[in-house]
Formats: sequence, structure tokens, C-alpha cells
Amino acid sequence: MSTAPLPTVLACGAWLKNTACLLVDGEPVWSAVHGDLSDPAACESLARSVTAMLAQAAAAGTPVQAIAHDLHPDFFSTQLSVQLAATLGVPAIGVQHHHAHIAAVVAEQRIEGPVIGLALDGVGLGTDGQAWGGELVWLHGAAWQRLGHLSTLALPGGDRAAREPWRMAASALHALGQGPDITERFALQVGEGVAAGVQQMLARGLNCPPTSSTGRWFDAAAGALGLCVRQADEAQAAMALEAAAARWLAAHPQTAAPPGAVIDAQNRLDVCGLMPALFDAAADAVDAAAAGFHLALADALAEWATWAAREHGSRDVCLGGGCFFNRILRERITDRLLAAQMRVHRPIDKGCGDAGVALGQAWAAAQQLAASARQDSPVKETEPCA
Repeated sequence: MSTAPLPTVLACGAWLKNTACLLVDGEPVWSAVHGDLSDPAACESLARSVTAMLAQAAAAGTPVQAIAHDLHPDFFSTQLSVQLAATLGVPAIGVQHHHAHIAAVVAEQRIEGPVIGLALDGVGLGTDGQAWGGELVWLHGAAWQRLGHLSTLALPGGDRAAREPWRMAASALHALGQGPDITERFALQVGEGVAAGVQQMLARGLNCPPTSSTGRWFDAAAGALGLCVRQADEAQAAMALEAAAARWLAAHPQTAAPPGAVIDAQNRLDVCGLMPALFDAAADAVDAAAAGFHLALADALAEWATWAAREHGSRDVCLGGGCFFNRILRERITDRLLAAQMRVHRPIDKGCGDAGVALGQAWAAAQQLAASARQDSPVKETEPCA
């Protein structure tokens, strides 16, 4: 990594909890939190903020040299970035969402050298056009690589599955080869017709895009245990699952992690093996099963990251993404990594969720510009940081 000043970059942030970030010589200047860009008022606020930040940079003699954005072409923040970049005559640089999560930690904590990142959240568009969310990445300056991901689950009904955890549980049953049991399992909760429809959808692969999302695995676990059928609020199912696990662990702190999670030959972390115990849990064993799921997943994630760090000559592991709001997951992974002599880094200022993604976008784009300047080669507009 060069010690020369980084180029000035403006990043337009994520879809949820949107903030913009102006990176000047490696120092972030933040906008206010605009909120979710599904709200037109949030979009208007973002547009006003970036206009003001561009003017601020120009007045300070550090004009913006690129606009960074998410890869998703339909996001207002992406479209605004491309429009602004065209107006200014500078590159618009797309940065993959989970790359940005890990880059934000590196930028905030000024980590030198290569790092391994665990980026765990609900969703972010991947470089392959699929829904990512359980990612193991390597990052060093302008270079990054997806090393592995959680085993994928189908999303029956697409985005609707993210709002109805029972659908993710049905997807897990299908992945276990028990698809014919879906209707009987969920008929009382959602109606026989709806359950049968999802069963057929999964069997035929209709409107069932795959996702590696950690958040959707938490939904599947909560749905399997009957803790949440439909979500009225974001992360409701995951929080119910964490609360159940916390109750058990408070009374049984020496609980051991059950087996079931495995790292396969393609370096995917397959957690399907954790699900049968959840589907089979008796009513009085729900809290214990929720705790077991947390512990086993956390231990497997820490082992996965430790292996990657040793394989790639790094002791620095960065944790990013909204799933790290889960205290049990966060503390268990951190403890296991520290025991393996890793240095663990987490976001501080903006937290682990999407509010801090803009810093990662800006830093990754600035690194690309700096690397391109050293190589005397142009940066392609809207090119993913891959």
C-alpha cells in the first residue's frame, strides 16, 4: 500500500441506513444518516448531502476524483453516482457490498497489509449477480478476493422469503432432501395451500434464487423452531433466535457447540447439518437448540477465518455486516479468533451495519485510483472492485 495521499472520493452508500462519505486524504467526512432509500425523502436528503459535499471538497481545493457506489444498478444511490460522475467527468466506481463492509474496517482502523474478512449480513449483490451475505474475503489495498461463502439456500418467492422466515425454514427442509414434508410441517402456521405452493416452488426451482446470506440462515433457524413465522420488523426473527439462545446460555454457560457445520472442498461453509436438530427440537428444548445453532455457527466461522488467515499470511481478521449486532455470535467468534492468535477488528464509529458502508466504498475506490495511477492505466467506469 502506498504512503502517498489517497485521492478524494465521494461514496453514496448503501440502500439501508444510507449515509454518504467524502474521503479526503484518507479522512472520512460523513453526511447525516438519510435512512432507507425506499423512502423518497431519504433519496432527496442523499442528493442534497452529496451536492453539499462536492461543493465542500471543491472549496477546500480537493475536488472529487471519483464517485463510489454499490453494484446494484437499481439503487437510487447507484444511479445518482453515475449521473454525478458523468457531470463531473470522473469515474463512477462500483464496489461490491461485502468488500465495502471489510474495507470500511480497514479504512477506519488504518490496517496495513492483507486482511481476512468475515462479512455477514442479510443481502448484498455479488459480482456474479447473485444475493450474497455470508462471505469470507481477502483484502489488500486495491486487491480483494472472495475466498468462500456460506452454503446457499433458495429464496422461495424471492424477496418475500426475507420477510417470512417460515419460507426459509421450508427452503432448509428442501435442502435436507425433505421437501415433501413442507406442506405438513407448515400448514397449520400459514395454510395448507400456501405451504403446498412453496413446496412446489422449491421442487420445481421456480422463483427461488439462491442466497449465501447469513441473515437468511438465521431466519431459517428461527422458522424451524417456530420462533417467527412472519417478520413485522427488520431482523425480528434473528433477534428472537438470539433471545432464546441467550436465555439458555445464561443458565447453562458451559454449553458445548454441537457438530454439523462443515467446510467443503470448494471452501464453502455448509451449515445444513445444523438444521435437523432445530426441526426435531421439542417445545421445551427450543432455547437449547437456538443456543446450539449460535455456538456451532460461530465456532465454524472462526475456524474458517483462522484457516484463511494462516493460508494467506495474515493475522488480521475484520468482522463486518449487520449480523455482528448479534452479541452471542460476535463475542464467540472474537473469543475463538483471539484464542487462535488472530488480531480481531470491528467497526467502531458507525457500527457493523450498512451505515458505515460508504467509507468502505470510498476507500476501495480510492485504492483503485491510486493503483491505476501507479500503473498509468485508466479506471473503467462502474467496474466492480474484483
